Amino acid sequence: MNATPTMVEKAAAAHGGAAPDWIVALAELVDREGLRGAEKRIGYSPAALSNVIRARYTGDVGRVEEKVRGALMGVVVDCPVLGEIGRNQCLDWQRKPFAATSSIRVSVYHACRGGCPHSALRQTPERGDGHE
Repeated sequence: MNATPTMVEKAAAAHGGAAPDWIVALAELVDREGLRGAEKRIGYSPAALSNVIRARYTGDVGRVEEKVRGALMGVVVDCPVLGEIGRNQCLDWQRKPFAATSSIRVSVYHACRGGCPHSALRQTPERGDGHE
């Protein structure tokens, strides 16, 4: 009876024997916690994560890499509003829509769109009239 290959083994096979370090870290997480557990930590669907590990993902692989490096590998950035945060948290904040629910949320929203060097968003000039 053949044992089912681990995700680490599937990653190695999909990447010609030597998967990138962040793929290995993701595959190890999936082997430990399952795809649902990885979904909670990384913020991508189980299907997307499986496809990333197997080198079949058609989306923005670079973004997934940044989320994995922040969530699992300790990569941090210096947010101009929040201070040192994980890269995965930085990317999560960038996706939040404008909401005047707190002064911090408003400040982060504007920083992400106003020249922060860690922002993956297109920079938009401030209009100065209080409206987006």
